[in-house]
Amino acid sequence: MSQTEGGDAKKRILAVDDAAIILTRITNTLQNDYEVITVNSGTRALKYLEQEKPDLILLDIQMAQKDGIETLKEIRAMKDRADIPVIMLTGVEDKDFVLKSAKLGICDYILKPFYSDDLTKRIRKVFAKEEKKQTD
Repeated sequence: MSQTEGGDAKKRILAVDDAAIILTRITNTLQNDYEVITVNSGTRALKYLEQEKPDLILLDIQMAQKDGIETLKEIRAMKDRADIPVIMLTGVEDKDFVLKSAKLGICDYILKPFYSDDLTKRIRKVFAKEEKKQTD
């Protein structure tokens, strides 16, 4: 986590999408409240995760080479990374993808194009759940 001016640690979000415009939109939406790291492929996300552990991952389902489901399976198999909360992002409303990703323990599922307020609200909800888990 990085430090804000007030000394509070900012939560770190890894955004994974092969569309630069989506990554820009996510960054613009979240950068005031969170540290946002963007990568444009599942392979790059996995490389990043070998070194770092973000507080949340926003993961696109449909990407070239390695899709979001494959990437998520590999994340769930990683030591010390399997518990990272994941919100899936997709432009396709496909029940199979939803079921596959639900079985892999996603926290939420957001259709693109997304509303900035909705994205922020859902991220806050996931972080609130995670904090509650830690205090229980």
